[in-house]
Amino acid sequence: MTSKTAAARYARALFDVTLHEKADLELIEQTLADFNTLFDTNATLKRVLLNPAVPVPRKRAAMVELTTLAKAPTIPAKLLVLLAERDRLVLLPDLLAAYRDRLMNYRKVVRAEVTTAVPLTDARMKAIEERLAKLTGSKVALESRVDPAIIGGVVARVGSIVYDASLTRQLQKMKERLGGAA
Repeated sequence: MTSKTAAARYARALFDVTLHEKADLELIEQTLADFNTLFDTNATLKRVLLNPAVPVPRKRAAMVELTTLAKAPTIPAKLLVLLAERDRLVLLPDLLAAYRDRLMNYRKVVRAEVTTAVPLTDARMKAIEERLAKLTGSKVALESRVDPAIIGGVVARVGSIVYDASLTRQLQKMKERLGGAA
């Protein structure tokens, strides 16, 4: 089983428990994000908790202490201690990503990425977000990228669907039509 698969299973179980217990979904996500950031910003802590040479009982004790000091909510605290007991804290970044995906699906929000040749104004971003929301029938969490290579226009990616209205693509189509006519 890959680490992403295992992380997705933990995320599904966490999400199901959170819903069943009627806990705050965003608070759980924030707690996981805070611990993920803690590990990323504290190299020594990360090295110790992820080191296979460190005995599991010490990792568990350290995680119990950390969750207590952080006053972490019960549900994510239990999960973090369980991950330490099973020596699976390495899954935390993927688990967080999988939990966020589940939360977005639950909230009926889709991720979209828009690529343009120049940075977009807030008004233009809002207009694109509204248009994509109409196309998908869901709320849209929009991220933007700038790529001068597309020359102009916009490329929008929603899940596996790509809407390519870039000038580069239009020029390619024109070239194909002209080349095909010769």
